[in-house]
Amino acid sequence: MDEVETFIRDSGGGPAFPAQTSRNAIAAHYCPAPNDATLYQEGDVVKVDIGVEVDGWVTDNAATKYLGEDPTLQKLVQAAQDALLSALELAGPGVMVSKLSRAIESAIEGHGFRPVYNLTGHGVDRWKVHCAPQIPPTPDRHSDSELQPGMVIAIEPFATDGKGTVSDKGRAEVFMLLRNPRKMKGVDPEVWEVIEHMNGLPFARCTFPSALRGDRLESSLQRLLRTGSVMAFPPLVDPDAGVMVSQAEHTALILDDGIEVLTSTPLEG
Repeated sequence: MDEVETFIRDSGGGPAFPAQTSRNAIAAHYCPAPNDATLYQEGDVVKVDIGVEVDGWVTDNAATKYLGEDPTLQKLVQAAQDALLSALELAGPGVMVSKLSRAIESAIEGHGFRPVYNLTGHGVDRWKVHCAPQIPPTPDRHSDSELQPGMVIAIEPFATDGKGTVSDKGRAEVFMLLRNPRKMKGVDPEVWEVIEHMNGLPFARCTFPSALRGDRLESSLQRLLRTGSVMAFPPLVDPDAGVMVSQAEHTALILDDGIEVLTSTPLEG
């Protein structure tokens, strides 16, 4: 994913979060570790999730590529894409989020799959990858929001042939600063400089120059995690390793009279 982030920088932006590629039962948050030698395999369902910031303004974009010929898994990829398009067609000022959620759920179930119920779309803002409103894949009976002009939302449906829930599993490579530490004891100054430069956006071990990786980085991360200054985001994985998950995502600006989709997806299932 280094090439992806290099392309973003060469194009005048910056990564809004570490570029991620999650395969098969891993739904999200798999960011390759430094020197990760994992290779894509025939039959993989590959999610690529990329964020870009320009002057702090964030967009979030994802697509799925199936590396095989199984019609059922091709349909799984299509289910997430159709759910995304169905929600985008309805989005606009004054529209309730629950209307988008119903469209997402209906599109995925119409293909014979389930949404991943505990992963949601979300708002984005300056230097913020996640903020209100949440856009769940099924209507929330306890909370509903109305889309307003000026909101920027990332609609992000996941489709699965499993039961529809994922949980943290594995070593975290993605981190985010929650608050500045009260004391800098145990935090390497050069490590902190890199974290501070992210302006609150997520980062990964690969974000740091190779000279800082190893004990300097790990001891600093552990100190920041223990004090609650930094949060870790392990991969989100279905408990059944045989399950497949697909994803599709666009970011859209809510206008006075409609929406403007701010992202594009070159991959096709």
